[in-house]
Amino acid sequence: MTAETENSGPDDGRQGRPSSRARRAHRPKPAIDVLETAIGYRFADRELLPLALTHVSKADGGRIGSYQRLEFLGDRVLGLAVADLLYEAFPQADEGDLSRRLAGLVRRETCASVAEAWEVGPHLNLGPGEVQGGGRRNQTILADVCEAILGAVFLDAGYAAAKAIVQAAFRPEQDTAAPRGRDAKSALQEWAMARALPIPVYEVVERSGPDHAPVFVIAARVSGVEAGLGRGGSKRLAEQEAAQAVLDREGIGAAGVAQDGQE
Repeated sequence: MTAETENSGPDDGRQGRPSSRARRAHRPKPAIDVLETAIGYRFADRELLPLALTHVSKADGGRIGSYQRLEFLGDRVLGLAVADLLYEAFPQADEGDLSRRLAGLVRRETCASVAEAWEVGPHLNLGPGEVQGGGRRNQTILADVCEAILGAVFLDAGYAAAKAIVQAAFRPEQDTAAPRGRDAKSALQEWAMARALPIPVYEVVERSGPDHAPVFVIAARVSGVEAGLGRGGSKRLAEQEAAQAVLDREGIGAAGVAQDGQE
């Protein structure tokens, strides 16, 4: 008797029972107004938000029926809104500093974090292959949909409405600039490994703010070193800031990591 036969016998209590993945795949979507509440905006055009949530794998009519055109628009809206808000928030910053801050806010990781904060995943319209492949947690899809939503808001109510959402969700007034040179978490991990220490551990010590604009405080812990604290509008940004806090306190820069590794 083959393993297949054994596993499909009549006495198998699991026969006909769907897997946990299948159950998740068929779980009903939450109401669209739940997502609107998280975003902080209610659409007048009720077709725009569903379009912003539709992946090409589920679109009728191919790419035109997916979120891709809205993503194209939303990418430009996000860039302008962030630049506008940074210009207002940091009147003494030079062009280089403003560019660095903008880069940290419009990158894919930040957009995906905003989509996660909005809990976009359960609302996505995905084809079966994307669902089975974990598309609801895919960082590229989440980032694209975040931009598509901003594009949809822009079409529905104009720039001012989109800018207000960017200000609430991306928090440009905070110092969340992309680290200079090397990624702070990577630099801290390399420094720890060069000393045969366990890799850094990141722990959420506080979460505040509304669901659509959360604020995280995260501790970066390295064995034998005082923890560094970071604060940001997403876990990724707070982790970067926490790692940078340890690097700054220990006097570690990108060059310092390389030198330490050669000892």
